[in-house]
Amino acid sequence: MFNLPDLPFEYSALEPFIDEETMRVHHDGHHATYVKNLNEALEGQTELLNMDIKDLLKSLDQVPEDIRTKVKNNAGGHFHHSFLWTILGSGEKEQPEGKLSEKISSVYGDFEKFKEEFKNSALKVFGSGYTWLVVNEKGNLEITNTPNQDSPISVGQIPIFTIDVWEHAYYLKYKNKRADYIDAFWNVINWEKVEEYFNQTS
Repeated sequence: MFNLPDLPFEYSALEPFIDEETMRVHHDGHHATYVKNLNEALEGQTELLNMDIKDLLKSLDQVPEDIRTKVKNNAGGHFHHSFLWTILGSGEKEQPEGKLSEKISSVYGDFEKFKEEFKNSALKVFGSGYTWLVVNEKGNLEITNTPNQDSPISVGQIPIFTIDVWEHAYYLKYKNKRADYIDAFWNVINWEKVEEYFNQTS
């Protein structure tokens, strides 16, 4: 069965940028529900229950058609949130370094231009979804959006960074001001982890 991972930091660790109440609702409420619904959807499907979550998202064609949509949505919700928690933290580094910094500069010009393009992409997500920085199938960095809980994993992309723009990720503090939430988000990124994800792709 799939399990809800603990947060790698205290619920209040991202204050004042992401408030404790939002983190409790987001992790203990929304993420926990995705895990519960995924296990229920796969009840009796021993082989699928024993899969790594990323392998499951890459193999949705192996899921029985009558439960495929429910599995896709909840497996996506589980993986995306598990991934998100790992790239959040105290924000000790203001931007990435090393190979990732060099790659961002080569693709987007510089880090500030990358931030601007990433923000503009996140503002264009209609309704619920995510904006990602992925390594695409050609090995290049790409900013991409996915609706709801559709996953870049399912289309051969490797995520290294993301922002959750479902309203439950920010509405308690920022109400409908998604742009303010995105601006605040840059203060709580664990760039060391993002760099690690990028370095694993080469």
